[in-house]
Amino acid sequence: MFDSGEKEEAEGGYFTMEYGKELLKGSTDTLLLSLLRAQPMYGYQIIREMDSRSRGYFKFREGTLYPALHRLEGSGLVSGSWRRLPSGKERRYYELTEKGRGLLEQKLAEWQGFSSAVNLIMQPAG
Repeated sequence: MFDSGEKEEAEGGYFTMEYGKELLKGSTDTLLLSLLRAQPMYGYQIIREMDSRSRGYFKFREGTLYPALHRLEGSGLVSGSWRRLPSGKERRYYELTEKGRGLLEQKLAEWQGFSSAVNLIMQPAG
């Protein structure tokens, strides 16, 4: 889990999840674009979906989510629109733009190449 600040035991000592936070920071936009690929979502829905699909590994908070969504919206990668629910309450939904779809395809190709290379190194030689 990336937001807990927990320490985990490693060989001969403890390390913090700082490396995880740095990995997450570099992946936040791609993760959000990936979630929005299937359907428009509102903020809390994104947080729940991220938690569910990562089996609790990613715990986004509003302080991480909304600045990232605003940055993506400012870059033209997502668009946001207010929708009125039957109850009269309004929610802001975010959806992927064509520009966002193109960037996502590029980022997914980069990730597949990167993760394949990492896996080749991490596997025992044989």
